Amino acid sequence: SEPPAKRVRSEDLGQDGESREDAGAEEKEPAERKRARGQNKSRPCMKPNHYEQSRLCPSVTQGCAEKCYFGPRCRFLHDVGEYMAAKPADLGRSCVLFETFGKCVYGVTCRFAQAHLGDGYQNIVNTDLAKQWEGKSLVRNNLSKDLQHQLRKRKFSFKKADEYLRGLAKPRGDGGKGGKAMGCSAEEQEVSNCTTPQEGLGDSPKCPVLPEQGEDPKTDSLQSPGLTGGEEPSSIKTVGPVTDEDMIKLRSCEKKKLEIQGKLYLAPLTTCGNLPFRRICKRFGADVTCGEMAVCTNLLQGQSSEWALLKRHHTEDIFGVQLEGAFPDTMTKCAELLNQTIEVDFVDINVGCPIDLVYKKGGGCALMTRSNKFEQIIRGMNLVLDVPLTVKIRTGVQEKINVAHKIIPKIREWGASMVTLHGRSREQRYTRVADWDYIAECAKIASPMPLFGNGDILSYEDANRAMQMGVSGIMIARQVPVGALIKPWLFTEIKEQRHWDISSSERFDILKDFTNYGLEHWGSDTQGVEKTRKFLLEWLSFLCRYIPVGLLEHLPQKINERPPYYMGRDYLETLMASQNVDDWIKISELLLGPVPTSFTFLPKHKANSYR
Repeated sequence: SEPPAKRVRSEDLGQDGESREDAGAEEKEPAERKRARGQNKSRPCMKPNHYEQSRLCPSVTQGCAEKCYFGPRCRFLHDVGEYMAAKPADLGRSCVLFETFGKCVYGVTCRFAQAHLGDGYQNIVNTDLAKQWEGKSLVRNNLSKDLQHQLRKRKFSFKKADEYLRGLAKPRGDGGKGGKAMGCSAEEQEVSNCTTPQEGLGDSPKCPVLPEQGEDPKTDSLQSPGLTGGEEPSSIKTVGPVTDEDMIKLRSCEKKKLEIQGKLYLAPLTTCGNLPFRRICKRFGADVTCGEMAVCTNLLQGQSSEWALLKRHHTEDIFGVQLEGAFPDTMTKCAELLNQTIEVDFVDINVGCPIDLVYKKGGGCALMTRSNKFEQIIRGMNLVLDVPLTVKIRTGVQEKINVAHKIIPKIREWGASMVTLHGRSREQRYTRVADWDYIAECAKIASPMPLFGNGDILSYEDANRAMQMGVSGIMIARQVPVGALIKPWLFTEIKEQRHWDISSSERFDILKDFTNYGLEHWGSDTQGVEKTRKFLLEWLSFLCRYIPVGLLEHLPQKINERPPYYMGRDYLETLMASQNVDDWIKISELLLGPVPTSFTFLPKHKANSYR
């Protein structure tokens, strides 16, 4: 029988089977929504679909048309001549993939194919240049098909996480309340997919699958590793005896240290903090980079789109990933999964996300008010990780009630290696100024644990003032308002201690590099071009807020000051300062050719931070 919390009373259901309360909530929602909170949630679907009509089969592109993966059910074209007749015109005469690597893997589907197509639509290869890149891994942390299959079939072994979670599920002497440590309310079951306490005490490593009938539900800790017949092989490949890591837990002093004090840290940036953008910031002097926020449940399900957020370019020497979750079972398992499958220097927990979608499920800022779950998450992740664990928090949930100074000593005690404090509360989101006096107070409390400060860094003077507050370093910077998105050359300004009056042509060259990195990362076919255009336009919605140094009445520019309409020193500078979406599209057309017919764009985030 289902638990009482999941039963729905028949009298609460309408004639169509829908809950009356849910129907009433849907009707009241538009009336209660007074103002958009930073996101354009009702924006139209902007995914281009014109390239879906006559796509070439991937087997033809890869040169093995006789071995089509889809067989007779294939709905793609196999005739190259027919495809080329319907293919849109090329966007340029030079292909960045061919010029960089000596070969374009997209062949005839490339939108710059005239640079590397010979007679009979044969793909030309520059052998000398291709040999230089042969065997080199440019992007790491890819999701293999084998791993994806294990995750989807729930065959991946979480030995350390399961052992830790069994310890949480053991009943304590408080009337059985300790059994709820794995999160078994109706809402938590929906989010974390964990089992009920009665089901979760079995030894099945594939939670929430129940043991089969007749199976002896003994715990793994009672079985001798050497005598278990059906034991899965260790994830660590060894030659000869087992390693100490199989038998002995690493002590905190033996773990790899995170030595980033005084370094410039590019924070995780949802939507805009993609790999091409991080390469731009890395080139301008960013020392530490971090991937976009990834939802742990999606990673555990093997979703390709979520695993793409973990990819790491070979130029990112100090790189971490940020995880979001609300419950110890999913977060601990996800940490063990990443510890075994990808290469990172640290793992960050997002306890600063203010959006309702995350907060209402108990994640993000909500963890600051759920200290028991917060402690279980940090201790569990720290147990299964071989790399340092960091935490990003805000001052608190409510605007005038700061709680970070109470939580930081606990975070240090629970085992985190570093904490980053954003000087705003959840209610403030990204509006008003960050409270750096409070950040300085928390930095003293956090010692000897490093504390990085975050908020309102847009010039080297802001960075110097922040470092004088006693923080170990500064993070630049997350979402709205954003120093790195408005001026990615901010890292150079901080290191060289100067204001850079960058020209419009230099800024346009940065956009050129971004599009080249995007075509290299997402592809040079139509689908890759349009994805590059989408992320370019999202970035341009922030870049337009930059005011050239030569036009400022006083230095430096403040991140919350809204400038009046102004004319630039040349046409391109004026175009880049425009707040009009059509002008952003015009800039994208200068780099990626004309947009498809009926193309629309609405930025994901609004500029509420100016208020």
